[in-house]
Amino acid sequence: MSEAPVLYLIVCAAPPAQRIGELADLLTADGWRVCVTATPIAATWLDRDALADRTGHPVRAEWRHPGDPEPHPPADAAAVVPATFNTLNKWAAGASDTLALGVLNEMLGAGLPIHVFPRVNAALSAHPAYGPNLRRLREAGVVVHDGDVLRSPDEMTPSRWAVVVDALRAARPDA
Repeated sequence: MSEAPVLYLIVCAAPPAQRIGELADLLTADGWRVCVTATPIAATWLDRDALADRTGHPVRAEWRHPGDPEPHPPADAAAVVPATFNTLNKWAAGASDTLALGVLNEMLGAGLPIHVFPRVNAALSAHPAYGPNLRRLREAGVVVHDGDVLRSPDEMTPSRWAVVVDALRAARPDA
């Protein structure tokens, strides 16, 4: 029997990040090996040790040193949950100033499936750069989901996470 496919879960600093362990558990139960990479600010919101215990892989937020082994197995797919205005715009521009962006840029260049679940407020969604940058990511093959999926943390019920799990199930190589 082969090992479960690997999902890189990229976590940005928006309120649903505070409950990302729940999503990691659901994704693991759904047949993924989950490897979490957080943006620098999101990493400060997470109990990285507890999340590493849940997933069996270290939570990454910093670049590794030259010569250090890669701590995560190669990815089969990625999900950006929650995806913020800052990360989405920088990613669309090709910036790699954080590990999370570097990972996303490499995965995009490799043609791996990437799903994005934005958590962007109405004012930022109306910014003139946002729409064209989402279009640029979609044209590159990124699946950008409806921003209403992720609401405030008290609204992150199991049914909300189920929408994410269901969408990613279709991206799983063994699906």
